[in-house]
Amino acid sequence: MRKKILYASLALVAAIAIAGSIVLVQFRGNAVPERYELFVSSKAGYEQLVDSLMPRIRHRAAFRYYARRLDLAESFKPGHYELEPGMSVIRITRVLKLGLQTPVRVTINNVRTSAQLAQKLARQLDADSVEWMQELASQEQAARIGFDSLTLFSMFVPDSYEFYWTVSPGEFLQHMRREYDRFWTSERDRLRKRSGLSRTEVMTLASIVYEETRRSDEMPRVAGVYVNRLRKGIPLQADPTVKYAMQDFALRRILHKHLKYPSPYNTYINKGLPPSPICMPGKDAIEAVLHFEDHDYIFFCARPEFDGYHNFAKTYTEHLANARAYSAELNRRNIK
Repeated sequence: MRKKILYASLALVAAIAIAGSIVLVQFRGNAVPERYELFVSSKAGYEQLVDSLMPRIRHRAAFRYYARRLDLAESFKPGHYELEPGMSVIRITRVLKLGLQTPVRVTINNVRTSAQLAQKLARQLDADSVEWMQELASQEQAARIGFDSLTLFSMFVPDSYEFYWTVSPGEFLQHMRREYDRFWTSERDRLRKRSGLSRTEVMTLASIVYEETRRSDEMPRVAGVYVNRLRKGIPLQADPTVKYAMQDFALRRILHKHLKYPSPYNTYINKGLPPSPICMPGKDAIEAVLHFEDHDYIFFCARPEFDGYHNFAKTYTEHLANARAYSAELNRRNIK
């Protein structure tokens, strides 16, 4: 009888030890079979978090149990989390509870309007496009960082930046102001003074140069034409400003009727630079304005070869000849 009791006791101890080891494995063992990016929106509830997470992990019962112990339903933090192979249930739960986010890379470039910027940011960060648009259009927010709602667009220097996915639009703008200040080094300010333009004006002129040509090697020459025009008091007569004024970016051919479109952005009827950038210029265009080419050209026109380059002219007679050649090629290709 004593032997039976002893054997039973040993079996019970063994069973408890096995069960304990299984539980330990489930809590501390590898719960993530493959790398996964988990996005938990600030608008999401706990059940949405669980629904996203469960298909991606092992030991789900252990997770639910440990999550209850840590009151995760009431304390989880929204954010972007990278779940790596080898992470345990304990680690996953604590990461979500403490909000140990992994930053995301946010790229801003190739946008023409604040509305387009709002949409691009909404695709990369948690806030939606309405929230972004409200912040970008806020006069109060712009004033807090040294701009107004019209010139705020000139603050953005195209690049990729690191943010937490849940960054608020207000925090984002403050960060971008710091990036703007970092971009404007003493050397860039020294070069800027050569043109006589303010920082905002450099960004505005760079936006026109960027829309005129995507050939980086030609940008300083184009910038030089516009600097010459500004210095001589000649209207810039930049076709991209007409497209922006009309908000018709698909317009392929600028006709005489378009040149009279009433808008402060139309540089055919207004002297000087438009009120703000007509797009977010690339860094190559910004550098081109800072390093504009010294020359006597006043005009330029797209080459009839359609190779992305332009013919430059010092006189109106030369320019008319270049323009006629380009117009003839447009007609030949039936481009309206």
